[in-house]
Amino acid sequence: MGSTSAFSRRDLVKRTAALGLIAVPSMSVLTACATGGGSDDNSSADKGDQGKKSEKNPLGVKNGAPLDAFIFKGGLGDQYAKDAEADYKATYGAEVKHTGTQQVGPKLQPRFAGGNPPDVIDNSGADHLDMNKLSSQGQLLDLTPLLDAASPDDPKKKIRDILYPSAIEKGKHKDAFDVLYYAFTVYGTWYSQKLLSDKGWAYPKSFDDMIKLCEEIKKAGIAPWTYPGKYPYYVHFNIFPQIAKIGGLEKWIAIDNLEPNAWTSNDAVKQVIGHYEELAAKGYFLEGSQGLTHIQAQTSWTKGKAVFIPNGSWVENEATPTTPKDFGMAVGALFDGGSGDKMPHGTVRAEPSEPFIVAKAGKNPVGGMELLRIMLSKKHAQNFAQKVHSLTSNMQGAEGASLSPGLASAAKAVKDAGGNQNLLMIQLQEWYPKLTDEKMGGLTSQLLTGDLKAAEWIKKTQQYADETAKDSSVTKFHRSA
Repeated sequence: MGSTSAFSRRDLVKRTAALGLIAVPSMSVLTACATGGGSDDNSSADKGDQGKKSEKNPLGVKNGAPLDAFIFKGGLGDQYAKDAEADYKATYGAEVKHTGTQQVGPKLQPRFAGGNPPDVIDNSGADHLDMNKLSSQGQLLDLTPLLDAASPDDPKKKIRDILYPSAIEKGKHKDAFDVLYYAFTVYGTWYSQKLLSDKGWAYPKSFDDMIKLCEEIKKAGIAPWTYPGKYPYYVHFNIFPQIAKIGGLEKWIAIDNLEPNAWTSNDAVKQVIGHYEELAAKGYFLEGSQGLTHIQAQTSWTKGKAVFIPNGSWVENEATPTTPKDFGMAVGALFDGGSGDKMPHGTVRAEPSEPFIVAKAGKNPVGGMELLRIMLSKKHAQNFAQKVHSLTSNMQGAEGASLSPGLASAAKAVKDAGGNQNLLMIQLQEWYPKLTDEKMGGLTSQLLTGDLKAAEWIKKTQQYADETAKDSSVTKFHRSA
């Protein structure tokens, strides 16, 4: 598994709340409730345990101050964090206590409640902490000093200057930047470049091109598409940004914000859902896909039973055991709908993931920020890319690194997008997973088996969105255009 956020996404439908401790998680907005109180200031960042600030120590880490790091050990492992911790230890002559676990929430909820949390936390996985509650309780350190600190590679640049803008936007709770999303995930339609080359096929630019190619593929005795029918929300990784690409970001933001008629009044929704209805009607999905898990669907794909699969860039790491060495894993840009598209060809969904937080009540929160600064260096961004096949939120972090085929393709897709304005971030799945993964997931499952028409999918999706908007028990979020 290449993305811990994907891990939580897959498991959330199966997991239910247990005594209010672990609730349904989103991709990285987290859900294990912390009950301890917190202050409203950032005083814990300056508790008399700071050292002298300098060009090489812009945050003022105290020499010899030990660091307590708590890292989610999922598909990404935790060696990349250990490597950064080794540099922290060497630089500041300090001991680092490292804990790698898949149970962040259950192990840390009592520590937050008791006022003795670790300094820095990779808050990911299925059993993770509720960052919204931690932030509202004042338990998370405002990381603005980190943003304003000099980058490790160029003291003339601040950390905020090397991050993707979406990493800063996504890391905010209201006005406080208190979450650093370290990884950077590229979503889209994945394929084998070798298979396409061997067959003389080209990756389609448009929906029309895709339909034409699917007919050729089917005649060749291969299924054009597969998907994990057990987790149909994987298809939303493609559907949602495709709607934004064709209809424009402003109209997608209305969907993110649960505005009335946001689905039914958007012509792009009709076009995109109609396209998937056509794929199903013409039998372009691998038979039995509706019963496959993510691993089974990926295995069918890597074995050449299907040409295309919707996924995120973690798929390369996750599918390694079954991927032929010459497979040439690649990801393509979103498809053009027509001349009326609001966003250009090359637009791709690429956004931050893997959330790191610093506890305000930790014994060395300044050290926690410094570890994150070290991780954002080119050295450690490249180390991350090579170890786990993932980009980081450092925009130039992977430059010069030897990248695997899938990651090189993902990096190229980001570059070919032509600027950050064409890198889409989708918040709906992040904010309202019960809506997108359970309710809409059921509709998408029926759509792809041909049991539901596009018009009915759109009508019911709007109904579910309206119900979510009116449900006072659901925390609401707002995104500015």
